[in-house]
Amino acid sequence: MTRVAITGLGMICPLGPDARSSFAAAVEGRSAIGPAPEHLCAGLPDLLAAPAAAGPETLLDRQYLGLDRAAQFSVAAAQEAIDDAGICATPVEADRVGVFVGIGFGGAHTVDAMYARYFTAIHGDAQARKGATVLHPLSVPRMMANASMAAVSMRYGFRGMGHTYSVACSSSAVAAGEAYRAIKHGYLDAAVVIGTEAMLTPGSLLAWNALRVMARPDRARASASCKPFSANRTGFVLGEGGACLVLESQAHAQRRGATPRAELAGYGCSSDAKHLTAPSVEGQAAAMRQAIAEARLPASEIQYLNAHGTATDAGDVIETASIREVFGSSAHRLAVSSTKAVHGHLIGAGGAVELALAIMAMETGSIPPTAHLEEPDPRCDLDYVPLRARHGCHIDAVMSNSFAFGGSNASLVARRWI
Repeated sequence: MTRVAITGLGMICPLGPDARSSFAAAVEGRSAIGPAPEHLCAGLPDLLAAPAAAGPETLLDRQYLGLDRAAQFSVAAAQEAIDDAGICATPVEADRVGVFVGIGFGGAHTVDAMYARYFTAIHGDAQARKGATVLHPLSVPRMMANASMAAVSMRYGFRGMGHTYSVACSSSAVAAGEAYRAIKHGYLDAAVVIGTEAMLTPGSLLAWNALRVMARPDRARASASCKPFSANRTGFVLGEGGACLVLESQAHAQRRGATPRAELAGYGCSSDAKHLTAPSVEGQAAAMRQAIAEARLPASEIQYLNAHGTATDAGDVIETASIREVFGSSAHRLAVSSTKAVHGHLIGAGGAVELALAIMAMETGSIPPTAHLEEPDPRCDLDYVPLRARHGCHIDAVMSNSFAFGGSNASLVARRWI
C-alpha cells in the first residue's frame, strides 16, 4: 500500500507569521489571546479574540490583495509549505497534484463588509442611497467557500482534483484525511492541504456569542482566558489564520529527492448522529480507533495527542472519556495538550494548524503545554502537560483530534518517517 509523506509545512496564525515561530510560541505557552478590538465587539462587552500575528496581505504579492482574508491566509500558508517541500508541478505532473481545503465559513469578511456598506448607504443621504446596490463585481467569487482552492491551484498550476470541505471545526482535518486517501488509493501523486479561517468580524462574533461558548475574560490576565481542561474554564476564544501541509506518495517524494518530515499514517472520521452541538464519546472514539487501525499501530505507541480541547465544560470531559475509551490502560502514559489555550479556536483552520504543531513536536521532541492549567478539573484527569512544555521526548507517533458541531469527528495519526 502507498505510504504518504508530509514534505512541507506552512502556517500563519495568532502565534506567528510562519510555522517555526508559531511552534516556538506554542512551546513557550505564549498566548496570543486578548481583548477584541472595539470595532469587532458590535456593542458586546468583554469579547476576546486571537488575531493573526501578521496580516496575510503583508506576505503576499499585490495581485492577491483583492481576495477575501481567508483566501489570503491560504495563499500565505501554501507558499511557505510549498517552498519548504521544494515541490513544483511540471506540465505532465500537474494533473496529478491536487488542492484540498478545509474552511468553516468562506468569505466572512467579504459578507460582513458587503452588508455593512449596504445598510450604511441605504440609511444615508440621497446620494449614498443611489450607490447602495453597487458592489464589486467579484463579490461572489470572493465569498465562495472554494476561493482558497481556486487561488492556490491557479497560482501553482496544480490541475488535479480540487476539493473544499466545510465541516465546521473538523474541516481541515477532513481535508487532510481525504487528500491522504486520494494519494493512498492512487488518484493523486501529491496534494496541498490547507486549513483556513477568518471569522473575526462583528457578525460572526455576535453569532458565536449567542451560543454561549465563548470564554469570559480572566480579570487578572486576559491572555489566560482560555483554560482547556481546567476546573475554572469558561469556553473558547475565536482566532484566525491558516496552515498548509504538502502530502506526497512515497514514490513521488523519492523521485524528486525530497526528505519527508513525517508520514501521515492514519485517518478516521465519524458522525455522532445524536445532537447538533453536544459531543459524543462513541463518535469521537470511533474516529480515533479508525485512525489508529489504519496506521497499524497499537494505541500505546502514540506518545503525544494534540487534543480538540476547546475549554467548554462538556467538550473537555467528553474528550477525556473518549481518550480513555480508546487508549485504555495506556491513557495515563499519553501526553495530551490543547494548544487552543494560546492560539484560540481556529475553526476550519484548527485541524491543519494542530496537526502541524503535533508533527513539529515529534520532530523536535518538545511537547507544547496546555497553558493556564493551574486548577485541573478532576473529571479531566489525564496527563494534560500543564503549564510548561516537555523537552527531550522521543516521539515516534502523534495524533490530532478535531471534533465539530453537527457531530463530525476526525482524527489523524502521523508518525516518524523511517
